[in-house]
Order: sequence, then structure tokens, then C-alpha cells
Amino acid sequence: MTYIPAETRYDTMSYRRCGRSGLKLPAISLGLWHNFGWDTPHQLKREMCQTAFDNGITHFDLANNYGPPAGSAEEAFGEILATDFAGYRDELVISSKAGYLMWDGPYGEMGSRKYLISSCDASLKRMGLEYVDIFYSHRFDPETPLEETMGALDQIVRSGKALYAGISSYNSEKTREAAAILRDLGTPCLIHQPSYNMLNRWVEKDGLLDTLEDEGIGSIAFTPLAQGMLTNKYLNGVPEGSRATQGKSLLDGFINERSLASIAALNDVAQARGQTLAQMALAWVLRGGRVTTALIGASRASQIVDCVGAVSNLEFTQAELDEIDARASEEDINLWAASSQSD
Repeated sequence: MTYIPAETRYDTMSYRRCGRSGLKLPAISLGLWHNFGWDTPHQLKREMCQTAFDNGITHFDLANNYGPPAGSAEEAFGEILATDFAGYRDELVISSKAGYLMWDGPYGEMGSRKYLISSCDASLKRMGLEYVDIFYSHRFDPETPLEETMGALDQIVRSGKALYAGISSYNSEKTREAAAILRDLGTPCLIHQPSYNMLNRWVEKDGLLDTLEDEGIGSIAFTPLAQGMLTNKYLNGVPEGSRATQGKSLLDGFINERSLASIAALNDVAQARGQTLAQMALAWVLRGGRVTTALIGASRASQIVDCVGAVSNLEFTQAELDEIDARASEEDINLWAASSQSD
């Protein structure tokens, strides 16, 4: 059956300007990470993408190594672009990244010009695209000069393979350095993608949100639901088939007696607000407008619909924020923010 997007798709989603750029992003974006590989039926992938677009999610976030196996998420999304989303490319913001291990040998990861440019070319081929809207340095590379990594992003944009440049998981100090290099090259840094949620607040401790505001850089928070921890999934223990049992991304030890107690307490706050725990977690990340968009993952379409519902109530009373701070404990679940980025 031919997919026809909902005519009402732009009626309820809010769109936020990304930093000081002209680009607006939906408050909720969809990440095609470990939910988009060969172990997920293609029809389910289609349903998730269709549901997202029908609900105003125009931004789809990928990376070269997403799957599993690596590359399969981009291949699957390329099929959806050629079929369901054919004719709608100009309504979509598509991003990809490079930085983590993609192929064997010394040129298959990190931040060299050789790796980033060849990886971007491969991503475009897998998706059947002439360009992506945003291309990221997926992580800081301490062994490659930052000038080389940012120079590669600049070249990718100038060659027409991407419209904007971004960085992910850089700390505040390296973000300022990267932004200055890109600004001097004439390709401003559009966006930063950090991990951020109620149980993982390194961006606040690091001062990253202040840095992004000073530099005029937008932000897209990944793992705003703490890889499923801030949903109803773990309210009654660890269900079979969850990330905690699959070993895909939620590591052993993250789900424990203390974290489960925190999740239950936060769910009480969400219920008092008339929201699901996932909706409140997303609203919390988006509160005050300092985060441009929250990047969700999903394993079924109904989860996307629930998450989109967060945009209807992004306001918090001070009493609610205080209660969340009292009940949310730092669970040290951040896998990406390197504390060793400083020289």
C-alpha cells in the first residue's frame, strides 16, 4: 500500500530554531540506532518512520555504524527514502555521523580527514542521497588535531555532501575550540549532540549548555529517556526482551535496586502532572528552551506517539523541579562524555 503522510502532521509538533541558524528542528527527533538493524523487521521500521512523520517528526538521525550490523540502519532508511518518503526529501532533515569503529584497519574510526570524508561518502551511498542535512564528528579524537577534524567537516559542507556541520559528545572546552575553528573556516557549528537526561546531568556540571548558548549552537539531547530507563518499561522490574536483557546498549549494572526506586518515584511525579514517565522525561529535557530537540529511539510505533505527547506540556513548576531533583539520582549511565578531553 502506498504511504500518504497525514495532512495534519504539522498541526501539533513544535519547531525550534537551532542555535543562531535559520534551521528549525522538531522538538522530538527520531534516532535510528540499535532499533534499525537486521534484527528488526523492515515493515516495523517503515511503521515507525511513517508514524514519526505523521506526527510532525521531520528529523531522522543516523550514523555510519548504526544497525546492527554497522551500516544496516542507513541501508534500511535508504529503502524507506526511496519508497515511503519518495517526494518528501525537502520536508526531512537527515543527519549522519562518523567517529566510532566502522571497518578494520587504522582508518576505520575516530577523527581523521581520511576517515570522516570516506565515511560520509559511504553513508550517502547507503542511503541513496546526494547530501545529508547535518554531518557530525561523532566523538572527539584526542590523537588527531582538532583543526584536521573540523577541516574535514568544513570540506564535507563545502563539497555539498552536507548542509551543516555538527559535533557530538565533546565537552565544553573542546566545543569552544571546535566552534572557533569552524567559525574561522566559514562553516559555523550548527549543533551539538550530547547525552542528557534526568539521571545523567554531565552537561550541567560541565557547563556545556552555557557554552552552546554563548556560541549560538543548537543542541539535540540523545538518550533523553536513559535508554528506556525513564519509561514505564522498568516500573515492575526488568521485562524479557528489554535492552537490559539484550546487551545492545544498556549495560549490566545500570538497572539496580536504587535506580528502580528512582524510576518509580519519578513516575509518581509524572502521574501527578498527567503525563507518562517518558513524556515527563522529554519535557524535562526540553524545559526552558535550552535544548533544541530531544532524540528518541523506539522499538514500536506506539512509543513514538507517546513521546510526541510530551510537547503538549513542557512547563514545570518550581515545586515539580525540586521534587524531580530530590527523587532523581545520578546513576552514572553516561557512556559518551569523556572526562579526558582536556589537554
